[in-house]
Order: sequence, then structure tokens, then C-alpha cells
Amino acid sequence: MTVKKFNLPDVGEGLTEAEIVSWKVKPGDTVAINDVICEIETAKSLVELPSPYAGTVAELLVAEGITVEVGTAIIGISDLAAGETEPTLTPAAPTAAPAVTQQVTQPAAEQLAETLMYGNLPDDAVPADAGPAASPLVGSGPKADAVKRRPRKRPEGAGEAAASVLPAQAPAAATAPAVVEPVVEPTASALPLRTIAEQQPPAANQGAENQAAGFTGLGATVSGLVYRVLAKPPVRKIARDLGIDLADVVPTGARGEVTREDLVSYQAQRDAEVDQADSFWGASKKPQDQRVERIPVKGVRKATAKAMVESAFTAPHVSIFVDVDASRTMEFVKRLKASRDFEGIKVSPLLILSKAVIWAAARNPSVNATWVENADGKGGAEIHVKHFMNLGIAAATPRGLMVPNIKDAQDLSLKELALALNELASTARAGKTQPSAMQGGSLTITNVGALGIDTGTPIINPGEVAIVAFGTIKQKPWVLDGEVIPRWITTLGGSFDHRVVDGDLSARFMADVASILEEPALLLD
Repeated sequence: MTVKKFNLPDVGEGLTEAEIVSWKVKPGDTVAINDVICEIETAKSLVELPSPYAGTVAELLVAEGITVEVGTAIIGISDLAAGETEPTLTPAAPTAAPAVTQQVTQPAAEQLAETLMYGNLPDDAVPADAGPAASPLVGSGPKADAVKRRPRKRPEGAGEAAASVLPAQAPAAATAPAVVEPVVEPTASALPLRTIAEQQPPAANQGAENQAAGFTGLGATVSGLVYRVLAKPPVRKIARDLGIDLADVVPTGARGEVTREDLVSYQAQRDAEVDQADSFWGASKKPQDQRVERIPVKGVRKATAKAMVESAFTAPHVSIFVDVDASRTMEFVKRLKASRDFEGIKVSPLLILSKAVIWAAARNPSVNATWVENADGKGGAEIHVKHFMNLGIAAATPRGLMVPNIKDAQDLSLKELALALNELASTARAGKTQPSAMQGGSLTITNVGALGIDTGTPIINPGEVAIVAFGTIKQKPWVLDGEVIPRWITTLGGSFDHRVVDGDLSARFMADVASILEEPALLLD
């Protein structure tokens, strides 16, 4: 038996070191090729490392929390001895049989309950003689206290029809056939708007957005139901009781749904943060030098700090600002949310701004460029204008600021761009953004409005020459046709590399972006 050592690889361009965040295996575990063995944090993001070998984990050579250089051996994996087979599970076959039955029965029952609840039961799965009880309409089905009612006589063959839908129960339960009663949420017309607001608390500018979009009554309720995160009713109730926004929880369910365990983990993390806040200030009896917390700068934070310093002191920044009447953008967002084509897709004003930036960059190509110093050492340089748009979206994550970008965003339709933005946000929030997604950016948007900020003077992402800050959208008094009326106003801020982008070019670019927010119909030209 030989032990093969796996060296830390370069998972990105120019990676020199990485931190072992967590091990997913321990000595004695059996691994196959491509099984995840650990998570590492690079200067770009959190990355899962797959095993290049199949065998048994012999030893872990680097402890969690340690930063090592590329090429350092981190794990030893031994080959299985000749003739050795994979370890088998105990107990013996007679005991394991019920477990197999449970694995088949329980998911099938849950799936039937969900399909009845959400109305997506396949036609061929509904018995022909099941009658109204099998209707997949939301709000139909037995009430919560149905088990207390007098049992009704079922027509002949109904039991056989049910058996065709549900798998057979374990032999021990054969005398008491299980009846699946799906937990049904209230109908759309009966569900108050306040309940949806509790399920998904809006960001700082979302309340204004919903008010501007005219979300009231049944239409608001239906829209809220469509855009909710996948989770079962009991989980949603727990989230409401705890005041948790399901969109903030990383789902781990088999079908991408938020589970009860996900809520428990999220609440534990939130409680820990509150406890830290309550005990943040150190006891005044201690000397002040003993009340200083020292946090090592590493990983994403270290890379971000280095890049921002280089950008701020290398590229001469110039910033300009413009107030925009975004009322028609809010109306457009409302129509998109109500559109069947965008059903199930999260839509926000950021989508319209992204399209506006792409459109304006085509009219002002120099903002979509890179300043490149010549390697001859004589001080020469080139401006590389990019005829493609890798649109970067700045995302605040628990590990620091990341700027993943959407490749070739100029080729995406409005719907495709919305899907790409949703995927980018969820991946960044889960800490799964890959280094390749943050390379080769063209131009960046930072959505400070999501935090309730009007605007700012952002620092240009290295390798680019422009960045746009998108402020919050608020109702403000606005003069229109000589009258002061309330309108939905936002402020755009832009920073530019003055070596490439002159003042008039930056002004034209920002004016073009503003014109789209004021009249999204211009995107049709």
C-alpha cells in the first residue's frame, strides 16, 4: 500500500498561497476521485478542492486556519490493498430492509404533498377516479384538523388508486395505511400583504420600489407568492416567527429548498452576532492595550486591500454625480414582475441599470477599456478598448468584497441578464464564487442603494477605467412641467480613470445611463 500526497494546486491565475478553511474528510475516510476533501480560501474566493486520487485518507498534513503556499502537501491518500473492497454498512440485511423502505417512502410522500400544494402534479400521477380530492389547486385539500373528523366511506377502488400514487408502506405498517395530508397555505386572496412582507423584508429601497410599482391587494399577493424562496410551509412559519428573510438563508435541501436545519444554523449565527454586540465593549478595569482585537488580514480582505490601494494611487480618479427621475423605471419593473415571461425571476431596478450601462458603453466605448503599461520599462502605455462587456457587480460577502462579472453581457436578453444577476448574487452570498468569475472584468456597478445609501465615490476596480454607484430610490419632490410633484428619484455616482476618460466623455456616459433610467423604452432603439 502506497500513500500519495496531494499538493495545494494553483486554482487561479497567479495564486501563490491559500488558507485551509475546513476539512471535509478525516483520517480513515474512503474517498473517490473528485470527492470534495476541503475548502480553501484564496485571494479571490472560497474554493472546494476535489480529490485527485481514490483510496483511504491516511493523514491531514495541514491544520484548519493555516495558510500555505502553492505546492505544499496538504493530505496523504493511500491506495486500497489488492483485493480489498469498499467497506460495507452494518447492520445485517434483515435490519437494513426497513431503512430502504423508509428511504423510498418518505420522499415520495413529501413529494406528493408538495405537488398537491404547489399545483404541479403530473397528469399521469392523478388517479382517474380520485375526484375533487385530488385537485392540485392551491388552497384545496383537507384542513389542519381533518384527522379529528368522522372518517368518510371511500368508494370502491379508492384505496387501489391511492396505492398507485404512494409506494407501499413497510410490512409493519400494512394494517394501517398511511394517509398523506398536504399542508396547504391560504389562498392568494386570503393571504394578507403583511404576511408576505414578513416573509421577505424588503431592502432599504425595496419598500419604495413596491409602493411605486403599485403593489396592493391581490396582485401584490400573487407576485409575492411567485418570487418566494422554495421552502415548505412549516419552515416558512418558523422564518416568520423568527423574523428571518428566507432569501438570506443558504438552502441545503435536496431540491434547493430552505430546510429547518438551515434556519437553525442561520439563527445561531445571528444570535452569536447579537451576543458579540452585547459584550463588544471591554471591561474598563483592563488597560486599553488589552482591549484591542487583532484580526489577521488574509484571503479576500488582503487581496481587496492591495487592489484598492494600487487603484487609488495609480489611476487618477475623477467622480461625477447625477440625479435621475426613475419613476418610469419603477413602472417598467412592475410590468416585468407581472409578466408571464419573468415568472419566478427576481427583477429589480438593478436589471434596468445594467442594461443602461451596457447600452451607454456602446455609445462611449472608451469607458469600456483598460490602461496597460508597456513592459519595455520606457514608460509607454496602451489603451485597450474592449468590444465585449464583462459586467462586474460588486457584492459584499462575509469574506469581504467580491466583484464577479457576467461574461459577454452585451449578448444577453433582458430575461437572460436577470437570470445571470440572480445566479451571481446567490453564488456570491453562498461564498461559492470561483476565481474565473472575477477575472477579465470590463466595467463595474456597485449597488449601494441596497443599503439605503444615496450615492458614493467608488474606487475603480483594477484593470478597468470606470465604475458606477447606484443609489437608493426614494420619493422626493421633483419639478415636472412647472409643477412640484412626488417622483421616484435616485442618484448615480461614477468614478473614472482620467488617463483614459476625459470629463466630457464621463459626462456623456453618465447622461446616457440616466436617460435609460428616465425612459427605459430607449432600449428598444
